[in-house]
Amino acid sequence: MGVRGPAGMPTLSRRSKIAIGVGVAVLVLLLIGPRLVGLATDWLWFSDVGYTRVFSTIVWTRVVLFLVTALVVGLVVFGAIAMAYRSRPVFVPASGPNDPLARYRATVMGRTRWFAIAPAALIGLLAGLVTQGSWATVQTFLHGESFGVKDAQFGLDVSFYAFDLAFYRLVLNLLFVTVVISFLANLITHYLFGGLRLGGGGAKPSMTTAARVQLAALAGVFLLLKAVAYWFDRYSLLSSQRKQEIFTGASYTDINAVLPSKLILMAIAIICALAFFAGVVLRDLRVPALATALMVLSALVIGVGWPLAMEQFSVKPNAAQKESEYIARNLTATKQAYKLRDKEDVAYDQDWTATPADPVAVNSDSATLSNIRILDPNVIAPAFNQRQFLKNFYGFPAQLAVDRYRVDGQERDYVVAARELDPSKYGENQQNWINKHTVFTHGNGFIAAPANTVDEASSDSDSDRGGLPVFNVSDLETIRSEDYQQNAPIKVKQPRIYFGELIAKVNPDYAIVGSDNGDREYDEDGKNYTYTADSGVSLGNWFNRLLYSVKYTERNILLSGAINSNSKIIYDRDPRDRVKKVAPWLTLDSKTYPAVMADGSIKWIVDGYTTLDTYPYAQQMSLQGATSDAQELNQGQTGRTQINRQISYARNSVKATVDAYTGKVDLYQFDTSDPVLKTWMKVFPGTVKSRAELDKNPDLISHVRYPEDLFKIQRALLAKYHVSDPETFFRSNNFWSIPADPSKDQAVQQGLNQPPYYFTAAAPNGTQSQFQLTTVMTGLNTRNLAAYMTASSDPEDYGRITVKVLPTAKQTVGPQQAQENMKSAGPVASDRKQVEDTTRVTYGNLLTLPVGRNGILYVEPMYTQSKTDDSAIPKLYRVLVYYNAASDGARVGYAATVAEALRQVGINPAAVTAPESGPAVEGGASSQPEQSANAAAANPSPEQGQSPQRDAAVQAIGSALTALKDAQVKGDFKAYGEALDQLNQAVAQYESLPAGG
Repeated sequence: MGVRGPAGMPTLSRRSKIAIGVGVAVLVLLLIGPRLVGLATDWLWFSDVGYTRVFSTIVWTRVVLFLVTALVVGLVVFGAIAMAYRSRPVFVPASGPNDPLARYRATVMGRTRWFAIAPAALIGLLAGLVTQGSWATVQTFLHGESFGVKDAQFGLDVSFYAFDLAFYRLVLNLLFVTVVISFLANLITHYLFGGLRLGGGGAKPSMTTAARVQLAALAGVFLLLKAVAYWFDRYSLLSSQRKQEIFTGASYTDINAVLPSKLILMAIAIICALAFFAGVVLRDLRVPALATALMVLSALVIGVGWPLAMEQFSVKPNAAQKESEYIARNLTATKQAYKLRDKEDVAYDQDWTATPADPVAVNSDSATLSNIRILDPNVIAPAFNQRQFLKNFYGFPAQLAVDRYRVDGQERDYVVAARELDPSKYGENQQNWINKHTVFTHGNGFIAAPANTVDEASSDSDSDRGGLPVFNVSDLETIRSEDYQQNAPIKVKQPRIYFGELIAKVNPDYAIVGSDNGDREYDEDGKNYTYTADSGVSLGNWFNRLLYSVKYTERNILLSGAINSNSKIIYDRDPRDRVKKVAPWLTLDSKTYPAVMADGSIKWIVDGYTTLDTYPYAQQMSLQGATSDAQELNQGQTGRTQINRQISYARNSVKATVDAYTGKVDLYQFDTSDPVLKTWMKVFPGTVKSRAELDKNPDLISHVRYPEDLFKIQRALLAKYHVSDPETFFRSNNFWSIPADPSKDQAVQQGLNQPPYYFTAAAPNGTQSQFQLTTVMTGLNTRNLAAYMTASSDPEDYGRITVKVLPTAKQTVGPQQAQENMKSAGPVASDRKQVEDTTRVTYGNLLTLPVGRNGILYVEPMYTQSKTDDSAIPKLYRVLVYYNAASDGARVGYAATVAEALRQVGINPAAVTAPESGPAVEGGASSQPEQSANAAAANPSPEQGQSPQRDAAVQAIGSALTALKDAQVKGDFKAYGEALDQLNQAVAQYESLPAGG
């Protein structure tokens, strides 16, 4: 039986107190235990990867923020409660025999400290938990770098908006919450102890002097904070969304109405605060009440009514002129924030194609014609999976990557992928814990296929030969061969893939490697392996095993005999996840890709962006909206999209690498002029290697690509921001659109943008080959081509964006129109209909290629695969080409090879020739008769003119080629076939001649 406490309240027995204590301890352990385990394992992980400075800085910043905030807020709230309690009336008359307050008052009086401290402590803890998440805001405020650029309105350095303003807002919001809670706590305490009475039962409402003084002082402090908030609101105007349909930033109304209203409201707030402070001395509270009413009325009339009236009656009738100055500010700031400054970052080639293309220049553009990419990395993934998977537990992502390698002195595009462990393909008997986490631990190999090559020309859609990639394989078996060591174009020394995109899809993602009693990990049939790198957290002690057993809720980690003193655990194996964990301040590109370094290692390359939410006057962009396109239809197993977040600044400031074998993460400074990166390098010194360190690694530099997501953001901006005149910008009559992807009907129906493409072609203003990322623009809401945009990935000219602008005096066929023309051309339509009846047809990247300075060439691969076989492989069946030659109009090419398709549209395919060895042929697998025809007609031998037989054979080839072109133009499929037979006969005659003629 419990003992009765003060005021007749019962107390708990000792047994009950123990039970409650145990229950609370268990609850706390359940709540805090996983967090403590998470902290411990995170410390071990960061120690393993060598980034403990990041972990400790973040943790200690959060701890200090939590403690300071909890202490300050808790003390202020406790002070408000304590003052009200200490100034309570000595005698509080009851309002009646059943006064409910009397019972609560007695309960509180019996446990005064508990009821005073507990609420304040709880509120302080909650405030600390909320504030500790703002560690990045505090660190950037403390280490912020100057931008050297001032805003157009207040003349402050941009760093104030990037780093300082958010901190001031954080402090101000925290003070607002603290004062409001303190006011309520003080009010409730006064009410509970009789300092404030609402009346009733014949009694009048009343308030003690102490209650009036304390509540008035708190209200006055709140209004002073509101005045400070109005002051800072002025700076937030420079990121105003009032004219968001046109531009971001302060508009005419914001500067001429809202800005003055903020200052007026600030003055009124100060006056109202003084009125409340006067209430401390005066007994009459009508003055503060009138001041409050004035504050509310002023906010409505001055803060809302005045700007609304100015916008409707003054600005809208003359918007183009009145907004001109502010649009100009937006144009300047946006180009600074996204590196789109004219001449410095973006070069314009005005009125491109105004002069007809020169056939000689087009035919000699070997840098472009010899690199035409016919393998679509989003289409041919099944070919990789079917022909190169080796085992059921290996696989490739649904979206492959495009990179370039220098082979035989020439830079060529390759479709590349790592043969990774794919846990989603485990068989039923492979699903046990031992297999998933200790046996199947790594992938095997790097696979590359020349992007402009297939094994041989496809003769018909039903054939199981031809149209397939030519694989260059680097895995445990092939790297041992002598032929590989001598002739492999890309040499890998360590093909084991322990870190990758597919590996990380197992949940939970971890592998236990290392052994002291024999190899355990599957390597090849009949061969096991033991991981030899230094990476991984040791499981050689029971404490670590216990930690990870709790982390993954897996008792086998604690009990399994497969784990011994040499065992280590590796986890967080996705390259992007590893980079994000060591650099949480980075925004990562949605795609990564593997590259083979000069030392034979495979490294994943990840692009990191520094972004800002507020850059004064810069256009705000949705990360998700700007980077979404038709590739989402092929997201597959590893596809990712950006988060739905608004940004107003983006720089590709960091290039990161993750070693596929060791998991080592390296961060390199790439943009040396970025103040945001410099700020983070001060926050985490030593974590990002300098640009000088990157420059010492030319092999890595040779594989960096201009990142897709940044390019998509810049593309979306340049659709409008190529316009430099504010009034023209306001009228929007010269804007561009990003076309929907014409190669996918679903993309056109959903309005999904055509994605940009990587390929090697002639430099925009030169003849040398250059690895580029390209896209096209059409006129606003039209299908006509308006501009061609390309960004260089070559080290010498990296990041240079060139925009080729088409003349507006004439209309040029855009990508969707080109595809419609190609698909509806006579020979194409007839054959396509027959093929689609029996097979599944897929169209690859529709590439827009500038050729010979002023020419525009469209090239699109056409793939076929069986409709009934789920494991069917898409094979290159035909190549479609569209070219508008000024001399005789537009032509469509449709052939099994790029060479023949180019020939059909009047372009000399001399650059598109087969290599001397092997059946694989570049440029779309030109068949031998077509190659010989090209060689004879385009490059006559020295003996020509000396041998009548040879001259006659060449003339016959020329006549056959002319007949082919005429049949193609007329759409006469029968005549086209007859001409092709004539060509084959002429070529055979030519090849039968002796060398001397």
